[in-house]
Amino acid sequence: MTMQFSANAAPFIATSRNILFSQGIDITIGSDFDEYSEIVAEERPMQKLGDPFDPTLHGLNKSNAFWMIGRSEDGTLIHTQAAKRIRLSGRPLSSYLMRQFRAFPPPLPGVDLNLSRFRATPGTHRIEGTAAYHGEFWVAPERGKYRGVGLASVFGRTGMLEMMNRWDPDWIYGFILNVVAYKGFGARIGYLHLEPSVLKWIVDGRDDPIDTFLAYNSREDLEYLLDIPLNEATSEAA
Repeated sequence: MTMQFSANAAPFIATSRNILFSQGIDITIGSDFDEYSEIVAEERPMQKLGDPFDPTLHGLNKSNAFWMIGRSEDGTLIHTQAAKRIRLSGRPLSSYLMRQFRAFPPPLPGVDLNLSRFRATPGTHRIEGTAAYHGEFWVAPERGKYRGVGLASVFGRTGMLEMMNRWDPDWIYGFILNVVAYKGFGARIGYLHLEPSVLKWIVDGRDDPIDTFLAYNSREDLEYLLDIPLNEATSEAA
């Protein structure tokens, strides 16, 4: 089934463009991950490139992945996100992650892949068919200009819409660190479902493991999401 956006996405697209224009933000979307990795290394040194989007580890191209960046009026990088299509090959996400969860570590040094673990959540058993993995979500930390003005909602929904237009997946999913999830990050960028304790990462030098939430949306969730007026979605702090 191909998702039809004519009724519900047009107001979102128009309003989001107005919001980004009012903030002087220019959006670029690409699929050359060698280029993206250079952008991250040079302009986002505080957060290294995540393994799922490392072109030295995966075959990433315009048919199966894209990145999106936002720049301010002076050209400064203020936002990143990326997505790639995941073929579950008739298995639920729970079975896929049982074998592949180590391919989605947090962008931190010292992660012990042998001691870390995956726990199947109810959502991972439901997610099957074609899926899109959503990651690399970052907004510049300067509060006052780009944080606290609702941009996370615009960026998140824009990325999800791009995924649906490219691949029409049955599901979109990602992982959110507990420390970020408890601040409402998943809800702000547009995820309707959050399930705790899906991935637990053991990191050298840390006494406590790093725990994560699974965040996901179905195709029907996104239809609902895009029908919500964007001024309601951006009324909270980003």
